[in-house]
Amino acid sequence: MRRHGGPEVLEVVDAPDPRPAAGQLLVDVVAAGVNYADVYQRRGIPPYAPELPAVPGQEGAGTVAAVGPDVEGFVEGDRVAWTGVPGSYAARVAVPAARAVPVPERVDLRIAAAVLLQGMTAHYLSHTTHPVASGEPVVVHAAAGGVGLMLTQLVKLRGGTVIGTTSSEVKAELARQAGADHVARYDTFLDVVREVTGGAGAAVVYDGVGRATFDDSLAALRRRGLLVLYGASSGDIPPFDTGRLAAGGSLYLTRPSLPAHIATRDELLKRAADLFGWISEGQLTVRVGGTYPLTDAPRAHADLEGRRTTGKILLLPA
Repeated sequence: MRRHGGPEVLEVVDAPDPRPAAGQLLVDVVAAGVNYADVYQRRGIPPYAPELPAVPGQEGAGTVAAVGPDVEGFVEGDRVAWTGVPGSYAARVAVPAARAVPVPERVDLRIAAAVLLQGMTAHYLSHTTHPVASGEPVVVHAAAGGVGLMLTQLVKLRGGTVIGTTSSEVKAELARQAGADHVARYDTFLDVVREVTGGAGAAVVYDGVGRATFDDSLAALRRRGLLVLYGASSGDIPPFDTGRLAAGGSLYLTRPSLPAHIATRDELLKRAADLFGWISEGQLTVRVGGTYPLTDAPRAHADLEGRRTTGKILLLPA
């Protein structure tokens, strides 16, 4: 992309293969994940906006084509996945070895490309930000989205009760298949939470929607409940009076991010290993809602922004 704007600013170009520098792997990309962070990059929204021109994307999986100097633990042909690596919408990507995660043979590379960013987000939300306890009522917004489907499953693995929100009956059915105990539309979920909890409210609301759901998310919490604002697909929330937290019953509000939860290699590998293990054991299903040729990246972005997708969407360089 040479400028910021709509999906039309994404264009296909031929470029020389990158050379793996010290500490890097050159990877033949099998699939690249498409995420809202890529949309923010394209629109030029801080802090996501890169210097232009730039290749968007940050997540993918593939096989190692070459190993740069000073790299240990990887050889040509290894299967790897990554997130947080700029320029991943490409046929070949130079990936820092410190950010590359080995992919077990039992896990398909497309699934590996689809799971890391959103799966590790679901992991830290349900296991670290608020470790869900058995029986706790939990709201998962956008329960049929990429994070939502996995977060629903991980909350259920921990024994929580999921109240999911979706925008259509088709998406509601996908949320139910993922394990959601109750599904509501965005404009009615507050009533459903009150009914399910006998008026007490939810222990935690996981909200990646932002502006459109924020007020009702706060109102849906029980006394000393936690609102986890981890995204803003509908826009950022307006300036906020923290006195509302006291008035609502000593509520908590946090704005976490994935980089802070995979800052060390040990934590990155642990979260990835958990995900791959759950996938292998059939405890976590990763829904790939659509695949697009790399040349159709503009259409993939348009479909994501138009809420015409469910689960994860991927770009395929081949």
